[in-house]
Amino acid sequence: MSTSTKDTKANSTAENSLASPGTSSRRCPHLIHPPLSPNFILTRNCSEYEIAQVEEHELTTGPLSILQTAVRTRAQVLISCRNNRKLLARVKAFDRHCNMVLENAKEMWTETPRLANGQKGRKVNKDRFISKMFLRGDSVILVLLS
Repeated sequence: MSTSTKDTKANSTAENSLASPGTSSRRCPHLIHPPLSPNFILTRNCSEYEIAQVEEHELTTGPLSILQTAVRTRAQVLISCRNNRKLLARVKAFDRHCNMVLENAKEMWTETPRLANGQKGRKVNKDRFISKMFLRGDSVILVLLS
């Protein structure tokens, strides 16, 4: 037996061991390395189980994993918004557009009031408490797990 034949058999054995139980790596090669884009799923004949696996992988390793961790552990997150305000809150739920349901939110911002003569005064830090709120995802700039 040549070395290339041995290598091929070793590679196929390794691929089969990485696939999920009961599936062949030849039939579903994306289970070895999850796809990089959702279009990959649309162009393949995948079962619901395989699609659920890919979605779970994206939630646990992708950028949305921060929000998933915050929901699971009930940790606070710091959210920077487009209106130059910050929110410190607990995430109750979210979706792929970064729409979020927040609890115990503290909104923080800075104002510079005008003096009587028209000049800018000292900057004043302000905040307010919001018990429950829905935050639309297009206003989110940054999410930090704190």
